[in-house]
Amino acid sequence: MNISHQVLGDDQDTADFHRFSHGLYIGGQWRQSAEGTEIQVVDPSTEAVIAAVPDATIEDAAAAVEAAAKAADGWRTTAPRKRSEILRRCFELMTQRSETLATLISLENGKALRDARGEIAYAAEFFRWNAEEAVRITGEFGMAPSGTNRIVVDYEPIGICVLVTPWNFPAAMATRKIAPALAAGCTVILKPASETPLTAYALAALYQEAGVPPGVVNVLTTSNPGPLTAAMLADPRVRKLSFTGSTGVGRVLLAEAAKHVVSCSMELGGNAPFLVFDDADLDAAVDGAMVAKMRNAGEACTAANRIYVQSGVYDAFGESLARRMSALKIGAGTDAATECGPMITRKAVDKIDRLVNDAVARGARVLCGGKAGSGTGYYYPPTVLCDVPAEAEMAHEEIFGPVAPISRFETEADVIARANDTEYGLAAYIYTRDLARGMRVASKIEAGMIALNRGLMSDPAAPFGGVKQSGLGREGGQHHGIAEFMEAKYLAISI
Repeated sequence: MNISHQVLGDDQDTADFHRFSHGLYIGGQWRQSAEGTEIQVVDPSTEAVIAAVPDATIEDAAAAVEAAAKAADGWRTTAPRKRSEILRRCFELMTQRSETLATLISLENGKALRDARGEIAYAAEFFRWNAEEAVRITGEFGMAPSGTNRIVVDYEPIGICVLVTPWNFPAAMATRKIAPALAAGCTVILKPASETPLTAYALAALYQEAGVPPGVVNVLTTSNPGPLTAAMLADPRVRKLSFTGSTGVGRVLLAEAAKHVVSCSMELGGNAPFLVFDDADLDAAVDGAMVAKMRNAGEACTAANRIYVQSGVYDAFGESLARRMSALKIGAGTDAATECGPMITRKAVDKIDRLVNDAVARGARVLCGGKAGSGTGYYYPPTVLCDVPAEAEMAHEEIFGPVAPISRFETEADVIARANDTEYGLAAYIYTRDLARGMRVASKIEAGMIALNRGLMSDPAAPFGGVKQSGLGREGGQHHGIAEFMEAKYLAISI
């Protein structure tokens, strides 16, 4: 581990990162990989190597499953109140150390510090919410329609869970899975993205301090996730796979899980439409577009990727959004003044550039940005395109970057059809002063989550997930998140 003290400072939290985050976390112990190999961690702002973490093998994955299995009975039978108190302590520690954790995210992910702070606050809330829900897991009791017996339904932990998370929200995507799994009484193995492993290990140390018993949470980093995940899913003690990532990888994992009939939760890709009607509050719509598009510099599955604006406000909206986007300060994520940090890799920049060039070649006009930088760091400027045609590649492929493509629409029916013309169905945004129209359009949009006159919909208290090729199951919500990690057991009792 070699994180600069100049970046993180010399407080106790930094010392903890140096002391703990230097190995795989298995059974409450820190260890190197079985083969001693490592993965380099790169700062996207500078392209400099800032750390190295172990590159886990199938042998290490087997050890993690064994550790989770040994801890399973003890955690399963831990009183709900005790589990709740431990989860609450995780929330408190994350809140106390939010600035250091946010800086770590900005360092390895590149996201602007203001976004990283928001992520830590959001990530911590999953522990607070599930601490409250852990003591409210109840069963059902009733009479069979025949009158011959009572029906009793109990909810039990599903078993060992393999959790696979992406690089774009390295804290929140982990806690959104870990917190409900632990509240339900499950033990877990987290496989974070190899681009952003430091946050996962820092949080593992925090869980340990909060009182999470050894083996209840295990963390593996690997540069070859396919074989490791397959090996864990093949172990009959593993009963759950929860994945957040691309639809393509999700399909592969679903096929692998199907071989062993493992329960799956999938939060996959998105290509969110953002609808602005003529009667919308234009200033509010532009404000919402800035949030929906530029949260994490557009590297979010819920990002507004297809902006449809009705003709009456089309030009005014585009001009206003371009002014706002072009004024954003680009810089290193750890710089407090930065509003748009770098992308995660050079490959990500190349993809964005390809999509923009394709749209321009098909007739789109650049209102601001539109050209990748040539210096050090994986930067792409905030970009607004207007008159983006329906045949442009970015109309059908996730951009995952700071590019806002705007297209004109005339009628409600037309924009609904265009919004639904995608394999994805994760999120959508609607701006209109007419509540009846907003509700009517929302009911016809094929998406699991819709924000009406809002640029943000994510909330630990609400179910997060999509339809169509955007996934299976839900995370968060009053009971939805915990339900994904539980099995219903039916008991028939004669009267």
